[in-house]
Amino acid sequence: MRYGHFDDDAREYVITRPDTPRAWSNYLGSRLYGGIVTQNAGGYSFYRSGGTGRLLRMRFNGVPQDEPGRFVYLRDDETGDYWSASWQPVGKPLDGPDAYRAQVRHGLGYSVFDASYAGIDTETTMFVPRGQAFEHWSVRVTNPGTQTRTISVLSYAELANEWNYRQDLENLQYSQYVVRATYADGFIHRTNHTRDSTSECWFALSGADVVSFDTDRDVFLGPYRTPSAPMAVERGECSGSETVGDNACASLHTRLVLAPGETRQIVFTLGVGSPDEPWSDGTTTLRPGRELVAEHATPERIAAEVDALRDEWSAALAPLQVRTPDAQLDSMVNVWNAYQTHMTFSWSRGVSLIEAGDRDGLGFRDTAQDILAVVHSIPEAARERLDLLLTGQTAEGGGLPLIKPLTHTPGKEATPRLEEYRSDDALWLPLSVTALVNETGDVGYLDQVLPYADSGEDTVLGHLVQALRFSLEHRGEHGLVQGLAADWNDCLQFGVEGESMFSTFLLAHGLRAVSELAALVDRGDVAAWCVEQLTFLLEAVEGAWDGDWYIRGISAVGTPLGSADADEGRIYLEPNVWAVISGAASPGRARHAMDHVHELLASEHGVALCAPPHTHPVEGVGLSLLVFPPGHKENGGIFCHAASWAVVAAAMLGQGERAYEYYRAYLPARYEDDAETHQTEPYVYAQFTHGPASPRFGQSRNPWLTGTASWTYVAVTQRILGVRPVPTGLKIDPCIPAAWDGFEVRRHFRGHEVTIRVTNPEHVNRGVAMLSVDGTAVDGDVAPAHLVQDGSVVDVVLG
Repeated sequence: MRYGHFDDDAREYVITRPDTPRAWSNYLGSRLYGGIVTQNAGGYSFYRSGGTGRLLRMRFNGVPQDEPGRFVYLRDDETGDYWSASWQPVGKPLDGPDAYRAQVRHGLGYSVFDASYAGIDTETTMFVPRGQAFEHWSVRVTNPGTQTRTISVLSYAELANEWNYRQDLENLQYSQYVVRATYADGFIHRTNHTRDSTSECWFALSGADVVSFDTDRDVFLGPYRTPSAPMAVERGECSGSETVGDNACASLHTRLVLAPGETRQIVFTLGVGSPDEPWSDGTTTLRPGRELVAEHATPERIAAEVDALRDEWSAALAPLQVRTPDAQLDSMVNVWNAYQTHMTFSWSRGVSLIEAGDRDGLGFRDTAQDILAVVHSIPEAARERLDLLLTGQTAEGGGLPLIKPLTHTPGKEATPRLEEYRSDDALWLPLSVTALVNETGDVGYLDQVLPYADSGEDTVLGHLVQALRFSLEHRGEHGLVQGLAADWNDCLQFGVEGESMFSTFLLAHGLRAVSELAALVDRGDVAAWCVEQLTFLLEAVEGAWDGDWYIRGISAVGTPLGSADADEGRIYLEPNVWAVISGAASPGRARHAMDHVHELLASEHGVALCAPPHTHPVEGVGLSLLVFPPGHKENGGIFCHAASWAVVAAAMLGQGERAYEYYRAYLPARYEDDAETHQTEPYVYAQFTHGPASPRFGQSRNPWLTGTASWTYVAVTQRILGVRPVPTGLKIDPCIPAAWDGFEVRRHFRGHEVTIRVTNPEHVNRGVAMLSVDGTAVDGDVAPAHLVQDGSVVDVVLG
């Protein structure tokens, strides 16, 4: 069943039925003030941090999944009938002659809820103005009928008592005694004073008079009531409650008398700080709420700010736009996949309907990979984040598993014990630094000096070398990298005594990448050292070939994992795709291994992580994946992040049909007409899909904040379409389905706007027969940087 469609011209996903299989969400705001809103106005808001700056409460794993939220109720004061501006929480019938009609438009940084019920039309726009620490719920109410109507409009938001979400949700003997919420002159003011700080927020109504209010949640809802039928809404009047202890809410009530054809616009605004005084958290000073509302909460300013958001995101996405024979690929690459990579870059894995806020920081490996997909569009922000990441590396070369930007202090962080390091974390740095240098051409970045997390400092190149040394110095008896706390797969713990093939291949990739970077700055000694170490490492890699594929690792007692001799977990995806991506495998072995990946792991919904799934322990390896049923998550599920590597590997091998097949298998847009199977949003990637061994095969989970977004973006733009920066220019090496006649890419590169036109007259998968820049023929498949000018056209003929 179809629940919506892409509107690429507006850069919106239009939901035409709000009863989607699961909550379909969107992101609002920035790193200063952000929020999540679903197609039914569920979700929450936060200031700086989803874990320690929670404004609106969220009860995770609740029913419905996304409540509470930002709710606006409407009541016909003549009949007493009431409904909500979003379908939920009241949930009027969607079918029949008197049905509730709804359409939701998730845009980039805003969501619009259009509804019609009982002869009243509403349009509610929710967004955070650029650079601000407050959000608007702008509500336009229209009476299209021939009779005057009196409509009450009431807001409802459940305010967090304590901005630390765990304190708010779990420490009830504290959190239910500390909150205060008062009302004065159109503003609700919620405060919580602790020994260390004061958290404050305000809530206001503009465009109409407040006729009643409630700040006490339980009074507004009434005994044994839920947001689907609040007592205040049913009664048509709030009680004037002011909160001292228990739970706060924000409900302001106005009454609109609408003549036939009349439209009224009112605005509810929720913000951080105080209504009447400047407020500071020690970093940022916020103006009084009354000043901000007077300036911002007008119809003209609302329209201007929404247009500004659209323009801002249009500019952010403009650096790479494509036109291919696949309209769904275009929708994802041009709008939603790109937007999702910006959200993962901003919020890492910290705030979603799944991520409650425990990981209140930047995962080292996550952040290094998130940078890969945004460096072309926001290179300065990517460089700043990469600087932060490098200062999260310790002097011995490993990476801190989690960096907390709000409290991170380079040079003073504690050094982890060896067994606390993840063996892959610092090995992602060569990929991120290479991406930045290739994109910008700024080889001088390699000479920038940055501190280590615990002590000392080094150049960026020195940081990379130290990351390689750390892994080289921590290898097991077979010459492979020790697994430590975990490698990329947190559900496999090889430990200090075991060895990881994933991290070994990542080290091989790093040695190759750093040797190339070192050559750019005439550090021949470093380049030669990398090549020498890679030669020794590849000798050890020979022992990891199992006959048809590479093993996943070696346990602490010497038993291989991912071997054909095993009854479970015989083959794993990660080592085999990275054998290709790293260049460590010979062409023959690479193809042989990937053929077995295709045979044993590929499915119509994506490439599984391992097969067969595990049901019993393996001596010497921590298999925490055993907590998952077969076919779920790391235990034989389709971990979409890793599935994107299969796309990259297949394309690197010239297998255009297979790379495209792998890409389409987990492409969210592909499931628009089969939403009940996929379930999560058809416009963003999910972390994983239940695998073939699961009775839920094909259902996806954990959308939005996942490395799937960044790596899939890299896979499709740099490997399938084949446009990627190299030090000397733009390399164009597509690997596409043979049926394609060609495609076009518009790309920003080093200050210039470039159009790349690829034609495929011979209908091949791969191979550049001719390349020209503005009519000048060029040997090879690289458009040289010195030839590329603003407005340049690069023509490529495959054959």
